[in-house]
Amino acid sequence: MQQKINSVRTRMKDNNVDLIALGPGTHMKWLLGFNPSPDERPCMLLMGLENDAFLMPSVNAEDAMKRSDIKMFSWKDENGPEEALDEALSYTGSSNAKHIAIDEAMRSHFALILIDALPKPTYEFTNSTIGVLRMRKDNDEYSNLKENALIDDRAMKAGFAAIKEGVTELEIGEAINKHFISEGAKPQFCIVGSGPNGAFPHHHTGNRKVENGDVVLIDIGGRKGTFPSDMTRMSVVGEPPKDYLKVHAIVERAVQAAMAVAKPGVMAKEVDAAARDVITEAGYGEFFVHRLGHGLGIDIHEPPYITATSEVILDEGMVFSVEPGIYLQGRFGVRLEEIVILRSEGPEILSELTRETNFIT
Repeated sequence: MQQKINSVRTRMKDNNVDLIALGPGTHMKWLLGFNPSPDERPCMLLMGLENDAFLMPSVNAEDAMKRSDIKMFSWKDENGPEEALDEALSYTGSSNAKHIAIDEAMRSHFALILIDALPKPTYEFTNSTIGVLRMRKDNDEYSNLKENALIDDRAMKAGFAAIKEGVTELEIGEAINKHFISEGAKPQFCIVGSGPNGAFPHHHTGNRKVENGDVVLIDIGGRKGTFPSDMTRMSVVGEPPKDYLKVHAIVERAVQAAMAVAKPGVMAKEVDAAARDVITEAGYGEFFVHRLGHGLGIDIHEPPYITATSEVILDEGMVFSVEPGIYLQGRFGVRLEEIVILRSEGPEILSELTRETNFIT
């Protein structure tokens, strides 16, 4: 924790940030290993250039003190947070902070009372400080991500094993979630899109029954420990429908094109373009309807985002998805998704499960 705090403070100095304010959420959890109960009572970790302090509702203070030795300024409902906030700012040496970084996921009224307590500060979000640091995963974080990727592989196989004519999407999802739980992981999400439902990228798994000739798209993730998994694979029941094999091959080439371009020093938009160009040149560009990928860490979706406009420079240790897709409304969808960690020579795929179609005969 202290090493992370020191790294954040270095980023603050490099970017002329006088104060960082974090609400209960994943930034705080990444930094401290925990976050207090997130409710409507103003609660903030205040990181100044000199000291750190908590503004803490009294109802959460005792529990928080067991988890951290950061100095705490608590307040009660009958008094309000303003006086405690002033004291906390004074302790951190930030009462006259000119430029502050605010947790972008923090409740807006937390941010507003902080801004009101300071002499007209300018502000930014946390991209240049904690955001930069969170994008680069260390060896321990990698180990947890890899562990979860392998659990995800086995959960996907459990999903494949549950697929047959007449079974519902929800029943397939239940088999997947049971497997996550059997390995001590918490299911995070489960998209099972059968037949035409696979053409909706964020389909809500439902009661549709699998039919012969269906394409089944499965996008799942679980979490054991701090970090989650995320992966999409394809299955077909019986004979594949017209154009399926061609579309799958195009999406596979798009994955490979993105992998070939993804290197430290490359802009995120160049990786998106590499995959998108393959799909466009094959005549399916209008059916690739989302970005190529997103970062994966404590949050399932976090920076860096691999989009057509992102000028984020990719660097070693960044973890993100590569997930091109083609969605043919009323017919089927194909998405192939890998989570990679960027190494000096290029991306390392965390999953060990083939991207080839799983055929159910």
